[in-house]
Amino acid sequence: MFYRPENGHGLPHNPWNAIVAPRPIGWISTRGAQGDNLAPYSFFNATAYVPPQVMFASTGAKADRNGTKDSVAQIAESRVFCVNIADYAMKDAMNASTAVHPAGVSEFETAGIAAAECDTIDCPRVAGAPASLECRATRVMRQAGEANWLVLGVVTGIHIRDDCINADGLFDLRASGWIGRMGYQGDYVRVTDTFEMIRPR
Repeated sequence: MFYRPENGHGLPHNPWNAIVAPRPIGWISTRGAQGDNLAPYSFFNATAYVPPQVMFASTGAKADRNGTKDSVAQIAESRVFCVNIADYAMKDAMNASTAVHPAGVSEFETAGIAAAECDTIDCPRVAGAPASLECRATRVMRQAGEANWLVLGVVTGIHIRDDCINADGLFDLRASGWIGRMGYQGDYVRVTDTFEMIRPR
């Protein structure tokens, strides 16, 4: 089949959500004048090695945040954020943090998630996350469409949970179960099986 997005796809569910998958989940924590916030975003990835940099995109709005969501509004204010990586053991807490609350309500509290302070920025992080990336925002910009925003940041500090470093000294999430976003409503993946291919030289 072929379709133009502006004309619709004619299928029961939008295939775009499932085509680019699995997507890593950036569990974004922020701090603003109204308090702390925590929310997962599946439009997330790393963008550079040196210095390490990341991006995430927000695609929606809340009535109390003037055309965006809590995360983007607070990053525009503070210019910092933390990306927390969730594993299988944290899946229910991560899912609970997707609930929509009024600005100023902390998902750390509503979802019962332990918080810790970041070291290089004034922001909370998920205390038990396999990894947390402390970031300074470099750009917060609109994308095409209504309420679509892109946030770029440079990583200023990295926390790694001790049990995620294997015997070879490699960061390895397979033991705890890396989770990613698939398509459609509520579809996720747990990664436990990997394979290796060496690039030709």
